[in-house]
Amino acid sequence: MAEGRKGSLTGSGVARGIAIGRAHLLARSELDVRQFNIERRDVVHEIGRLTTGFNAVRAELDQLKSHISAEAPSEVRAFLDLHRMILDDALLAEAPRDLIRTRLINAEWALTIQLEEVCRQFEAIDDEYLRERSTDVRQVVERVLAALAEGRPTRMTLPRKLAAGERLVLVAQDLAPADMLHLKERADIDLAGFVTELGGPTSHTAILARSLGLPAVVGASGAHALIEEGDLVVIDADADLVVVNPSEEEIAAFHRRAREQSEHRAQLRKLRGRLSRTSDGMAVELLANIELPKDARDALEAGADGIGLFRSEFLFMDRNELPSEEEQYEAYAKVARVMKGKPVVIRTLDIGADKVLTAAAREGLGMARGAPRPESNPALGLRAIRYCLAYPELFLTQLRAILRASEVGTVRILVPMLAHAHEIEQALAFVAKAKEQLRERKQKYDGRVQIGGMIEVPAAALSVPQFVERLKFLSIGTNDLIQYTLAIDRSDASVAHLYDHLHPAVLHLIAQTIKGGARAGVPVSVCGELAGELEMTELLLGMGLRQFSMHPSQILQIKERLFELSTKDAVRVAGRVLRESDPARIRAALEHRKAAVPAAARAPA
Repeated sequence: MAEGRKGSLTGSGVARGIAIGRAHLLARSELDVRQFNIERRDVVHEIGRLTTGFNAVRAELDQLKSHISAEAPSEVRAFLDLHRMILDDALLAEAPRDLIRTRLINAEWALTIQLEEVCRQFEAIDDEYLRERSTDVRQVVERVLAALAEGRPTRMTLPRKLAAGERLVLVAQDLAPADMLHLKERADIDLAGFVTELGGPTSHTAILARSLGLPAVVGASGAHALIEEGDLVVIDADADLVVVNPSEEEIAAFHRRAREQSEHRAQLRKLRGRLSRTSDGMAVELLANIELPKDARDALEAGADGIGLFRSEFLFMDRNELPSEEEQYEAYAKVARVMKGKPVVIRTLDIGADKVLTAAAREGLGMARGAPRPESNPALGLRAIRYCLAYPELFLTQLRAILRASEVGTVRILVPMLAHAHEIEQALAFVAKAKEQLRERKQKYDGRVQIGGMIEVPAAALSVPQFVERLKFLSIGTNDLIQYTLAIDRSDASVAHLYDHLHPAVLHLIAQTIKGGARAGVPVSVCGELAGELEMTELLLGMGLRQFSMHPSQILQIKERLFELSTKDAVRVAGRVLRESDPARIRAALEHRKAAVPAAARAPA
């Protein structure tokens, strides 16, 4: 029988699934900082201490990175690189030294003053993802403060020895990616998942948890008050729930669900080599969305029919130098080779709004040093194709790299956030110029490379007849299409409840785009979050969608769902839904359909 206080907490579930283990509480991350004035003669000594602290943390991060296995998700290195870059940023590395000199204060005090100034700048940003980056800055500074206090980098306390077969659940106010990796990499500790009081689904710790497949609940306020060291904790990420010291009956039920999930995953893996078809034989392509070249192997192992969206901007972010044409070519060509002739759709640089280049990278583009003039509404500002057209050499460099990669595989170019026909014409003109430059260099490329466009704004969805005259394929980015159609920022808590993918206007724009493409014989895919939502599979199928593009981890679930569905039934469902005007009734109807499809209908042997 479980002992101790019983109870439950709610938060935001991350990396679906159930984790059961013994709690290990990490001390709250905020450190008490000594604050005192110094003599002029001690300035050099304090600056030296600060330099030593920074160097110690750099060495720790470098050592941790050197021990990461080759099979680890790409995000692991990316987040360590980000924290390493924060250490080198002049706002943290240089400004505290100036404070020590001018205000004659100790290193710790100077560093915390600058930390609060940097975090104030981050927290004034409207975008949720960018606000979360203040957490990364705090985590890095706290490691330096610990090094200053102890003369060495901070090390988390280790848990008591676990019984045979027991797993560990970390409980913290917040958790730095480096700390999570430190325990994840230890052979003697079986990390089941973690619970944090702070953070949201866009924090780097949450993103890393998804990549590592660790169930977690973030933003679980009151975790330290309820959970004690050694308590039995269940993380139910599917239900956004943490259960502390459950009863024997509850434990048995959670173990049963965990076994069922494991068995279901094993069954899904058997579907990898089977063609994606509905129960009445309609072929459907299931493509993968990827962010970095190494993700292509995950797509191939999941049985993807190709890459429906390679988000190339992740090659440009969190670095001080823009990737060269050669570096980009190697990245794109690597994906093309891995996919062995299967189509690879590479989206041109989608930067702007919540995805930003570093100050040094922006300077490389000819911008003034530091942040550009703040946009009153960055989601409606210079982003995606607008950004590329504003910086022609940036665009041409990328287009040349993509075209060169087309020589080693089936590569296609996807242009994001089109709204005007003249933007299509300009993009096509840039492609033609890039081809001309390659011919002058005598470098090979596939002259039949297809150019497609993303449907992300209502103007594009309403202009499909003009788009299909100029483009060879379309891809619907439902995340932005919903945002722009409903004028809702889903990261704004005060209006997030109004962000509804089942709003009739959104559904009609999606259906209209699919129908317009079919009428012109132009393929249409959905590459937004909706493509991987089980409740949407039948509806999208009924609208005529035959290409779904999603995270590799979602492909087998959607394939299983398609085996259960009839195209004729799906068409009838879509017809009824598109005649409905109430999102609540649409949602109820789709939930009913999801439950009604016979579970026995599976892939043919």
